[in-house]
Amino acid sequence: MIKVVLSDIINLISGGTPNTSVKEYWENGTVGWLSVNDFNNDLRYVYESEKKITELGVAKSNTKYLEKGDIIISARGTVGALAQIGKPMCFNQSCFGLRGKKDIVDTNFLYYALKNYVKHIIKRSQGSVFNTINLASFDLMELEIPKNVKDQQKVARILSDLDAKIELNNKINAELETMAKTIYEYWFVQFDFPDENGKPFKSSGGKMVYNEQLKREIPEGWEVTTVANWIKNDKSGDWGKETEQGNYTEKVSCVRGADINGLNGNGEVKTPIRFILEKNSHKILDPHDLVVEISGGSPTQSTGRLAFITEETLERFENPLICSNFCKALTLKNEKYLYNFVYQWNRLYENDVLFGWEGKTSGIKNLLFDNFTSNYYVPVPPENLAEKFYNFMQPLQAKKQKNLVEINKLENIRDWLLPMLMSGQVSVGEAEEEMRMVAEKEENYGN
Repeated sequence: MIKVVLSDIINLISGGTPNTSVKEYWENGTVGWLSVNDFNNDLRYVYESEKKITELGVAKSNTKYLEKGDIIISARGTVGALAQIGKPMCFNQSCFGLRGKKDIVDTNFLYYALKNYVKHIIKRSQGSVFNTINLASFDLMELEIPKNVKDQQKVARILSDLDAKIELNNKINAELETMAKTIYEYWFVQFDFPDENGKPFKSSGGKMVYNEQLKREIPEGWEVTTVANWIKNDKSGDWGKETEQGNYTEKVSCVRGADINGLNGNGEVKTPIRFILEKNSHKILDPHDLVVEISGGSPTQSTGRLAFITEETLERFENPLICSNFCKALTLKNEKYLYNFVYQWNRLYENDVLFGWEGKTSGIKNLLFDNFTSNYYVPVPPENLAEKFYNFMQPLQAKKQKNLVEINKLENIRDWLLPMLMSGQVSVGEAEEEMRMVAEKEENYGN
């Protein structure tokens, strides 16, 4: 192992932003233009950006193209977030691009070395050294790396194989979710669900009737009711105690608003361990329960994010689940309507409907849950159609949750191996043997 200064082993690439007021730089843009929001998610590769610019915008700015495999690191805001580039893209000035010097460091190894080092960057960002990262900062960063590039590549391959499996599972889950949303839109928004002859209802001339409350046509025979009419009861949140004490003896994992995306498979889940009163064990979440965030949000993100609980969800946790005081758990009257409720609610959320049902208390936004659910009307499909959708969704969601369990295991192995490989405490051969044993356990479990 040799100690190196980061600036000596990389080529630095700076970002930039074209004039935001010039439409020609932004309208109908096709070039990915990255900011930290696009890769602050602990995933290795970034493939897409929220914003895009035109080729003219690239030419009129200081931004440069990053090539596939290059590293991007955030220099402001969330200092130290990093990823590798999945396809050529540009980036703004709040980030730096890094490309390893070919004969000194393997860029894939460099990504993992930085991932291991980034905790120091984050720690120092809270003080005066790396409050932001600038050009001079790279002269202060020292890494220990194998002298031989081929040895670096062997280490990177071990970790890359784990990340490749994680990425594959994430990709499968994304495709499953796209399939589910497509079916929901086709059946319950366009009303082209299979009729008694297996043909798309509306397109095949199924009878539609105008509904005065919804101000649109819906299939004949469908009911219209408030969201509240779907709900049987709710379970208030609980925060309990940090440690077991007195009558606080029930050990649980607490779902917060910050965990909802992770429950749905879009990010990390870091549910804190809490202890609640035994008499409050009725608040423990059951399969088919839903969790709604009722406090929090931001100017660009309303309250109302939702997650649903299945048996497979609960298997991801060692402890029973409850939700925090900033959330509300719901139980539906008819569990066969679970996925109809979920995708209908999420569609309202994604179309910013819930922004109109928020109030503020001491500066914190709160979802006016009772007001919304009691006054917002939605169409209700017949139970047999809801059950058909439920039966379609159930195995799909079980597969997603199984993949999330595997992702979590792979991430734990990767995060354990990363510092051990970087420090030389574990050799490549020992790491390969560890992965072989894990693979055998998984195979035996599957059989």
